[in-house]
Amino acid sequence: MAAPTRERPELRLERHYPVSPEKVWRAWTDPQALVEWFGPGEPGSVTHAETDVRMGGYFRVEFHTPDGEQHSVSGYYLDVTPHRRLQFSWAWRSTPERESLVTIDFVKTPTGTRMNFVHTQFFDQAARDGHEGGWTQTFEKLAQHLHPS
Repeated sequence: MAAPTRERPELRLERHYPVSPEKVWRAWTDPQALVEWFGPGEPGSVTHAETDVRMGGYFRVEFHTPDGEQHSVSGYYLDVTPHRRLQFSWAWRSTPERESLVTIDFVKTPTGTRMNFVHTQFFDQAARDGHEGGWTQTFEKLAQHLHPS
């Protein structure tokens, strides 16, 4: 009898932005745009961003958190459907063996874009919960980037 497969935690978030899918896509794929909004904490925390947005292409983002910690995350693009879907692996430089998976669907709505964000294959519940806090703050910054008041 095979050993049971361990269920790995996942995170699902949905956001709506009052702009076109093309603008939300650009925010995720243009390194200059990523510098303006990515990461939890204050705007301007990204110190480096690079993207090669194609199947098998690589990305890396480095940023610091409000407490001064430096972070670096990178991965490879697994699904690139312009303005509709972006899927990539996700690994922190500090724990490369804990690779997870991010899938983002950009859905056009009558009032803008619904972003369906799914982050799966977390190492454990603590990693999932930590990412929920980080992504929540990050998506607030994305909203400000896309639709400044």
